[in-house]
Amino acid sequence: MTTRVKVPYGPGESQFGHLYIPTPPTPDADGVLPPVRVVVLVHGGYWSTEFGLMVQTPVAKDLADRGVIVWNVEYRRAGEPGGGWPQSGYDVTNALLALDGPVRDAVPREMLAVVERDVAVVAHSAGGQLALWAVARIGARTRFLTISTVVAQAPASDLVSVGQRGHERLALFMGADYAATPHRYRDASPAHLDPFPAHVVVVSGEEDVAVPPALSAAYVEAVTGRGQSAELVRVPGEGHEAFLDPTSRVHRETLRRLGV
Repeated sequence: MTTRVKVPYGPGESQFGHLYIPTPPTPDADGVLPPVRVVVLVHGGYWSTEFGLMVQTPVAKDLADRGVIVWNVEYRRAGEPGGGWPQSGYDVTNALLALDGPVRDAVPREMLAVVERDVAVVAHSAGGQLALWAVARIGARTRFLTISTVVAQAPASDLVSVGQRGHERLALFMGADYAATPHRYRDASPAHLDPFPAHVVVVSGEEDVAVPPALSAAYVEAVTGRGQSAELVRVPGEGHEAFLDPTSRVHRETLRRLGV
């Protein structure tokens, strides 16, 4: 039976996550427990308080049912105290670092002994921007763990090009229009990050109109050209919201990349 625990990683009202602890694994014939995977979820939603970590609850439950420890992260968003750029990015960074602290402390000792040191991050839409930036910022590792894979689901990957065309919600998140602070947009944009030591899998639904597949393809082309390990997976027949449905094909493609 899966247990869900609310774990704070900071003092703010939105600086917490839901930790899903699955049923302990069954020992094999020799009495050895199999390894347990850890996956971090970072939700999207235009960086707005209109959306929170609960949108990822069905996905978190599905992963936990598959024996995965899931750290579903909330963060301060535009429109609440302390939210916006770069604070939202710092929150996701601190949530990743919390894997070594309050998250680790909440995992039962017998399960902690078999937790894999390679962690995966799955992030959707605006959460993809935050996760890619945060993973790059810490060099894809915490003190005890390595982030080996980032599955970026239709990520907001190029804030510069979007900002240049004008985007009201992005400007609210960034605190200014692109023309006023182009350096802020570039610093926050995954498409302009230096390479970091994790493999990025960008999953894009062919019917996505919020983040069209062409944007994801352009991101992968740009970062692989600079030496980032990355690939693009295009899924026909599904759009932007399908990632929140554990019965969708884009979710199944995510599971394949996680190895669960």
